Amino acid sequence: MIVLGRIVAPFGVQGWVKIHPFGDDPLSWRRMPQWWLAADENASADAWRPLTLRACRAHGKALVAAFAEAGDRNAAEALQGMYVGAPREALPAPAEDEYYWHDLIGLAVYNERDEALGTVSGLLSTGAHDVLQVKEGDDERLIPFVAAYVLEVDLAARRVKVAWERDW
Repeated sequence: MIVLGRIVAPFGVQGWVKIHPFGDDPLSWRRMPQWWLAADENASADAWRPLTLRACRAHGKALVAAFAEAGDRNAAEALQGMYVGAPREALPAPAEDEYYWHDLIGLAVYNERDEALGTVSGLLSTGAHDVLQVKEGDDERLIPFVAAYVLEVDLAARRVKVAWERDW
């Protein structure tokens, strides 16, 4: 299951929820008639509960959505804090030079001199741009996920090439 966001609050009195998306194109989720919810982002596949999407729209930097199974505010309150996810096959294909965070986690990171810098352990969204969290032992590097630093992502080879020095 790929985690897409988290329900942060009920929205209104008709069962809508406000969602903090973890990606930059949450409106593309509208193409999925079913969304999956779980209390833990690392839950096993069978712990994710499918819900039928009634409607969704952008609301500032967030997303608001309504599910057939949540018809009032009380039902929406029960969903607060839940993670929103989808199986990989339900997601739209990313555009060229775009990636799902899930696909980047675990990739080996190398610099232009082919020096290993570590492995992508996560990503952060800072508002300005995303940041790769690269772990090497107990050390962590934070590398902005922008073209100036991320030179190549090769999902097939499970590698990311960056313009970054070992001592930065």
